[in-house]
Amino acid sequence: MLRLSKKADYGLIAMKHLVLLSESGSSSAREIAGHYDIPVEVLAKVLQRLARRGLLASHQGTRGGYYLARPATAISVADVIQAIDGPIKVTACSDDEVDCDQYSKCTVRDPLWRIKDQIVSALSACTVFEMATDTMPDAVFPLAGSTRPDAVAPLVVPTASR
Repeated sequence: MLRLSKKADYGLIAMKHLVLLSESGSSSAREIAGHYDIPVEVLAKVLQRLARRGLLASHQGTRGGYYLARPATAISVADVIQAIDGPIKVTACSDDEVDCDQYSKCTVRDPLWRIKDQIVSALSACTVFEMATDTMPDAVFPLAGSTRPDAVAPLVVPTASR
């Protein structure tokens, strides 16, 4: 199953929170954690990772906290996920023959890698600004050309003719 880690979820929650704060400044790990019932120690580590990758910046002091290091329109959802979880993968296989006994016989590796590339492309096409403002691009939901996940094209099932 393809699934984001809990830390990636927390990172996206924090980024959305900071996008919505935008002009009003920064927020501490404790403030964000308290607002969303996230363990503060875990969130602090997530925010530190995002800062090390240049997605967040921080300042010390009584009014200190984290803030976006660049415009929200310049930070993709893929940037956040990869900063926390590393490269996105859909299969455990490697591109190195030494690591896989099935490498020479595998018939699904290349199609799965193409699927992974499409997933990364969709996550890269969506910025944290779009996620925070619920204005997802069509590249994320291409089935019906919709910007809303609940507006997917209906499934049409053909009926048998008599």
